[in-house]
Parts: sequence; structure tokens; C-alpha cells
Amino acid sequence: MSNKTQKELDITKDIQYFMNRKSLNIDIGFRCPLECPRCQRQRQWRNNGLKVPGRDLTLEEIDKISDFYNDFRFCGQLSDPVHHPKFSKILEMLRKKNVRCEIHNAASAKSKEYYIKCFKANPDAEWIFGIDGLPEESHMYRVNQDGEKLFNIMVESKKYLKNKPIWQYIVFSYNETHIEQAKKLAKEVDVPFMLIQSSRWEGDDDPLKPKNKEVALNAL
Repeated sequence: MSNKTQKELDITKDIQYFMNRKSLNIDIGFRCPLECPRCQRQRQWRNNGLKVPGRDLTLEEIDKISDFYNDFRFCGQLSDPVHHPKFSKILEMLRKKNVRCEIHNAASAKSKEYYIKCFKANPDAEWIFGIDGLPEESHMYRVNQDGEKLFNIMVESKKYLKNKPIWQYIVFSYNETHIEQAKKLAKEVDVPFMLIQSSRWEGDDDPLKPKNKEVALNAL
């Protein structure tokens, strides 16, 4: 009989998991309704009148990839993962295969019911919501985003997920003086708050670049 406490056993299990983790950041599609001005979609393709390239990965392809990777990070560079037409099925499949999932979401076009379906498909998944500023101002960078709707969905997700969702907040000139308000709001709804420093500036005179260098440096 082992004399280890449950806490010690859990720590050992976590260490073993991270030692054996094979992580992959994957773009599973090409769709995103947002028009964020510093995004690769806009800068490289749409601003030049070009169609954003890519296609949806099939369930079979994702199933095969997950035979080799046990940690999926859905942080799209060209797409928002929730816009893959079979995203809930992907989440369900990966849960059955015991594959860790981290989902980065900023688009808000999908319905509340759609999100709940995804949350239920994989309650173990970890969600990070990109709301850059107070909910009502996030659209100033996340063009076409309904920040208030996405904020409410983030709060709603707590009813279905085992892990608390994370509020990711990129520092811009329009929101740099609202950080403390956002932190207070995050505390009120009981979600972790993650401050991020961007590097996608178009020179020092970029109107989106924070004016307060100290604030930006304190971000991750």
C-alpha cells in the first residue's frame, strides 16, 4: 500500500503527463469573420485583394494526427477554430482519445447554443477568449466582434467546463488605461485574467500601439 497522499499522487500524474506531452498548435480551417487589422489574414491576403488560402481538415485527418500528438492547441493564425463546421465533433473525438485541448476564440458570430454544444462535447477543454479591452470596446481592434456577447459566453462556459475560462487582453492604445477596470470585472465574474503584449506594430507611430511603455512591458 502506497503511503503517498492523493495530492502527491496528483502531482506525480501531472509530472508524468508533461514529460510525455507531445504538443501541436494547429489551424484546422480558414474561416474567421473578424477583420483584425494586424492579423495575417488582413495584412497578407485580404488587404491585397487575395482570397485567404486553406481548407477544413477532415475528422479522419485530425484523428490520425491525434495518434501522434496528445496536446492540441487550437490557436489559429488564419482561422478561428469555432468556425470549423465539425468543431464540436472534433472536441468530442479528442476527449474520447484523452487528448488535451486548448481553444483560443475571438470571433463571436456563433450562437450561444452552438457554444454550449461545444462546451458539452468536451468539458475538459481549456478555453481562452480574446476580448481586448472592456467588452464594449474590444471591437476597436477585433473588427466585427461583439465583445459583450463573447464576454457573456465566456461567463456562461463556467457552467459546463471543468476548468475556468481565461480572459486574454492584448494591450492597445485604446484600452491601456482600462486594465484595472478589466481586472476588477474579471474578478467579479471569477475568471483568470491574462494580459498580453503584442509585437505586431507598424512602427512607433502605429495608432494602436500603447503610449505607456511601462504598461506594455508589464504584460506577458
